[in-house]
Amino acid sequence: MKWKCNVCGYEHDGPEPPETCPVCGVPASEFSPMTSETPEETVPESTEQPTVSDVMVETMINWGVTTVFGMVGHSNLGLADAIRKQCEAGKLKYIGIRHEGAASFAASAFGKLTGKPAACLSIAGPGATNLLTGLWDARMDRIPILALTGQIDTQVLGPGAFQEVDLASAFSSVACWSQTVLDTSHHAELMNLALKNAILQRDVGHLIYPNEVQTLPAPDQEAGTPEGRLPALDITPPESALSQALERLNQAKRPAIIVGHGARFQMDAVKRLANELNCPVITTFKGKGLIRDDDPLGCGVLGRSGTLVSAHFMNSADLLVVFGASFSQHTGINKDIPTIQVDLDPITLGKFHSVDVPVVGEIGITANLLSKGLENPKSIDRREEIAAKKAEWKAEKENRATKDNGKGLNASSVFAQLSELIPDNAVIAVDVGNNTYSFGRYFESKGQPVLMSGYLGSIGFGYPAAMGAWAAAPERPIVALTGDGGFGQYMGELCTAVKYNMNITHILINNNELGKISTEQRMAEMEVWETGLHNPNFAEYAEICGAKGFRVEKPEEIAEAVKAALAHEGAALVEIMCDPELV
Repeated sequence: MKWKCNVCGYEHDGPEPPETCPVCGVPASEFSPMTSETPEETVPESTEQPTVSDVMVETMINWGVTTVFGMVGHSNLGLADAIRKQCEAGKLKYIGIRHEGAASFAASAFGKLTGKPAACLSIAGPGATNLLTGLWDARMDRIPILALTGQIDTQVLGPGAFQEVDLASAFSSVACWSQTVLDTSHHAELMNLALKNAILQRDVGHLIYPNEVQTLPAPDQEAGTPEGRLPALDITPPESALSQALERLNQAKRPAIIVGHGARFQMDAVKRLANELNCPVITTFKGKGLIRDDDPLGCGVLGRSGTLVSAHFMNSADLLVVFGASFSQHTGINKDIPTIQVDLDPITLGKFHSVDVPVVGEIGITANLLSKGLENPKSIDRREEIAAKKAEWKAEKENRATKDNGKGLNASSVFAQLSELIPDNAVIAVDVGNNTYSFGRYFESKGQPVLMSGYLGSIGFGYPAAMGAWAAAPERPIVALTGDGGFGQYMGELCTAVKYNMNITHILINNNELGKISTEQRMAEMEVWETGLHNPNFAEYAEICGAKGFRVEKPEEIAEAVKAALAHEGAALVEIMCDPELV
């Protein structure tokens, strides 16, 4: 056994301590026994208390938010740290973007594809205002989205401090629900209400987080949940409206169905009704892909981005049945034809003009009830007529594809090849401009969902939207289709795609011009002015960013480049040099 002198530290071996210490002379009573075993190290219990941000982020997860797009900065650090903890726990995915506008576009696209909200995160001031364009896109297209914005300390609000913006006012017109998180708030309930409003109103829920509130301890608060807060929305239409609709459907000889983006999750029921009626199915541009173009009843896109086939079958109809469409001016639904309009949102019914039979109800339920209620309908089978009109349109497209001005590839020939190359299970995110008009006309859809900036029509949407689609469905091929003008606005996000190894194939239609604007200037008999663009070699730019880049200047190069890009595991870009006038 060992003994140790408490005064000088002398160590003594033996069954008993010495009578006196041989070093300092103190008596045996000043010795203490030593043990050869190392005492167990006690780990102190964690004293870290949950913060306001912890409670609110946990609530957000409980409501089904799985993904946050954003940028971490000095006025959202506490909130960002709460997000970090949940990411490390595997309950949340965070994607750090290069521009906050890309974050809100990506979150909007996530909602368009899934019907569920994603969140976008920013700092105060310029970070928050950068979110606004993407939030307006979500609001105008009726998409649920959650915006989380940092704010400077409340003690310096008022005199115009650094990055001070009145965010409550700035977001008042874009958000259906917007509140500032205070130290005295019921924090979980604020997140409950932000998401309840975003989901049910299909709109923007917004929370403002002053810097000092984010890290306040909230030991006694429990996270919120959606239990008992969301009603079932499988609403059956009123019997009177259903009867009126069936009376007209049973009598119509040439009905036509028009579907918009609002019908995207109920198309099985809509197609069942179309087959019962043997009638054409036309889509809005936002609804492109809801029915395959090679379906015997599929007639393609209606409106300015549409085809001669869709226009013929709308204008020759004696009854239109419209599911989940908003009657946009660009779609051009003929208001002089008797119309049954079906939508879950009563405000949408007859929004722009009177319709004959407005029917409020969930689209799938209503379409099934209409199918079951048909009694010897008088509608004629128009499949042969549809096939004949499609053959005419195919010949027209082939004729257009032969044109060559020597200024680049022809859009008709490009999209003919892309129709064969893009996988059936892909998600396609498009931008705006001539490239998108050409896609609407010429791309033969095999049912791929299409994401676009519909009512806002914002340039730059395409590539961030592809990032949102990848976050929502990383197992699917994701294709971004943009022009050079649109990609130029968010080309830094290619680095984001490389960082997170996003499997995005980007088809970039490059005509070195804002081609759509040049066309509009010519149509207005104005000089074409300031629409030319100075671009880099985008294929080389992709390589610099760490992606795979391909440049196509001849029609015979398209297939090889696109196949290689699709096969590449990660971000790839195919730059196709096109004629700005052959659209």
